[in-house]
Amino acid sequence: MKSDYLDSAKKQFEYYKMLGEKTFAQQTDEQLFWQYNAESNSIAIIVKHLWGNKMSRWTDFLISDGEKEWRQRDAEFDNDITGKDELMQKWNEGWACLFNAINPLTEDDLHKVIYIRNMGHTVAEAINRQLAHYPYHVGQIVFIGKMLCDEKWKSLSIPKGNSKEYNAEKFSKPKHRRHFTDEFLNNSK
Repeated sequence: MKSDYLDSAKKQFEYYKMLGEKTFAQQTDEQLFWQYNAESNSIAIIVKHLWGNKMSRWTDFLISDGEKEWRQRDAEFDNDITGKDELMQKWNEGWACLFNAINPLTEDDLHKVIYIRNMGHTVAEAINRQLAHYPYHVGQIVFIGKMLCDEKWKSLSIPKGNSKEYNAEKFSKPKHRRHFTDEFLNNSK
């Protein structure tokens, strides 16, 4: 019996990519670089860190350690992205690296062992590790974006005060099997 794990993981990565992009679309260029204080990260810094992590983790995914010697992790937290174009280039390059690595995987690959900082992970564990890491940071991006937009924020999920209507619509349909991201990903394209 074929597992749905890889399809589910890909959809979840796509969902968090979409949440980031819908947040970027609501920000001015200046807001993408705003920092609460010197110790906090801007949206741009978080994007740069995610880019560095993805490039390291997913390049030569099955054959080399996920913490590449060429990665400069500390520099990922320098606020030196020059503008929105560079920010989006890094965002897209990181996601492309991830999807180029994960798309060819098969169920047989899930039990293979890969290494991150010399610590062995099955491929499934390594994917799960990133499915915890990336949403953590995308959540930060969304939180910063929502604060900066204030009352102009357009909800990325169920708008405040609309839970009753949302649930009534969902329960008006028969039970069915569907990935939770389908309605969001299909509506964003």
